Amino acid sequence: MYMEEKKKAQEAFSRLYDIVEELREKCPWDRKQTFDTLRTNTIEEVYELADAIIDKNMEEIRKECGDVMLHVIFYAIMGRECGAFTMSEILNGECEKLIRRHPHVYGDVCAEDSETVKQNWEKIKLTEGRKSVLSGVPRSLPAMIKAQRIKEKAQGVGFDWENASGVWDKVCEEMEELHDEVERGDKEAMKKELGDVFFSLINYAEHLGINAEDALETTNKKFISRFMTMERLIESAGGNISQMSVDDMEVFWQEAKKYDK
Repeated sequence: MYMEEKKKAQEAFSRLYDIVEELREKCPWDRKQTFDTLRTNTIEEVYELADAIIDKNMEEIRKECGDVMLHVIFYAIMGRECGAFTMSEILNGECEKLIRRHPHVYGDVCAEDSETVKQNWEKIKLTEGRKSVLSGVPRSLPAMIKAQRIKEKAQGVGFDWENASGVWDKVCEEMEELHDEVERGDKEAMKKELGDVFFSLINYAEHLGINAEDALETTNKKFISRFMTMERLIESAGGNISQMSVDDMEVFWQEAKKYDK
């Protein structure tokens, strides 16, 4: 069964590669694309995949994985065109990296838990020419995801609190410092302290085994759903949300919460 699926996957990959190559040659839109013009489209496709994962929609995950794969093949073809790299170099490079960074599987290193694997991974990366553990964090990542990656990489070399209670103490400390700056009214200082609060909370979430990005997105979706329910309730009651006071809206907001439950 495995070998049959593997063969089908290889055939499907080859088919998609041929189609993208033909489109690159014959389609005016595909022909004009560059690394720069595709960049934002690629980011959008990855976010659409992320949405499907959050929604736990397996059919959409399948579709979005295909869109992401399309972009990877597109970049490979453009890389070959300019003599920079080929698809085989992309794939073989990734294979060699995975083998090198999993010495507990392909070598004689012992790693019996995932945390040890992460620590070994970061240490091996430093032997590959990177000057800092944090140099692999993409600059263009959204701030929250970037904070998560920074903390993960620091944790990978053992730079972290021993337990969640220590992190919570840090959160409380940062909250107090933020409150002090709010009292002083210094906007620039407030911004810095608020950033420290966010960073500490993201670290605390990590210690609780919670993905902070997923947690915030869950709240975003809940708020959107509840707010739209409130809008419908107001409309059904003959009201106009843009002409209502906050107190009046709060009545409908509380009613909308009942629908969520």
